[in-house]
Amino acid sequence: MKPQSHREHREEIWLALEIGNSRLHWALFIGETLYSGWDTDYLPESVIQQLAECQTLNDLLEKIFPEFKSLTNTLPLCPLLIASVVPSQTTIWQTYPNTHVITLDQVPLKGVYPTLGIDRALALWGTGKTWGFPMLVIDAGTALTFTAADANECLVGGAILPGLGLQFATLGQQTGQLPFVETQNFPSLPPRFALNTTEAIQSGVIYTLLAGIKDFIQAWWDLFPDGKIAIKGGDRTLLLNYLQTLYPEIATRLIVEPNLIFLGMQKIVMENKK
Repeated sequence: MKPQSHREHREEIWLALEIGNSRLHWALFIGETLYSGWDTDYLPESVIQQLAECQTLNDLLEKIFPEFKSLTNTLPLCPLLIASVVPSQTTIWQTYPNTHVITLDQVPLKGVYPTLGIDRALALWGTGKTWGFPMLVIDAGTALTFTAADANECLVGGAILPGLGLQFATLGQQTGQLPFVETQNFPSLPPRFALNTTEAIQSGVIYTLLAGIKDFIQAWWDLFPDGKIAIKGGDRTLLLNYLQTLYPEIATRLIVEPNLIFLGMQKIVMENKK
C-alpha cells in the first residue's frame, strides 16, 4: 500500500469485508475508489477481539493486511461494511466497532427470493450497474454459481453446483481408494481420456464442469443475445485459461473482475449518501 496524499485523506475511508465460505476477502475504499483488495484466512475469535481494541486505522491494517505500509497520517478507525454467507462469522465480526452488515433487502435488485445469497446479489448488482444489464455473473469459488438479471434489473435466476476444489475434495474424502487431487496441480487441460486415476479425476471434473459452463452461457445468450457475462472467484483464472483453449469465442466475451461484490457494496454505500 502506498502512502496517501492529504487530499485523499480528506475523503472518507471505509473498509469492506466479504466473509466467504473459505476465506475472508477485504477491500479498502477511499471515497468511491477501491484502493486495495486482499484475502486472508479466517481469523480466530481472540484475534478479532484484539482488532476491536485497535485505536487507529494503521494499527488495524498492520494486523490484517500482510503488505501494509503505514498511511501518511494517523487516522481513526473507519467503518467496516460486511457481506457474509457464514452466519457464525458474522456474529463474531459484529464485535468490531462501527460495523454495518449489508442484508439482501438493501440490494435494489427486483424479484429476489428470500434465501438468495448476499454475495450473489451484491456481485450481480455491482456488475450490472458498472457494465450494464442484462448481466450474468459466474462465481468460480467454493461453489460455482450462476446469477442473472434482465435489462429491468430484475432477477432472472441462476444455479449452484460444487466448484472445482469441492468436487475434487469430495471424491478424495468420500471414496475408499480415490486420491485427493489439488486444483493447483494442473494449470493446463488434462487428457480427456486418461490412463491413470489422477488424470481420470481431473478429466471427469474439469471437462464436465466446462461443458456445463458453456451450456449455461449459451442458454443465457439464447435468452439475451446482447447479455453480458462476468466471472469472479478464486478459480476464475484457471477456468478462463481452460475456456480460452476449448471455447475461445466464449472466453473473449467474458468480463473478468475479482472485486464484483465490492463493486456492489460501493454502489449501495454511494447511493445511501445521496
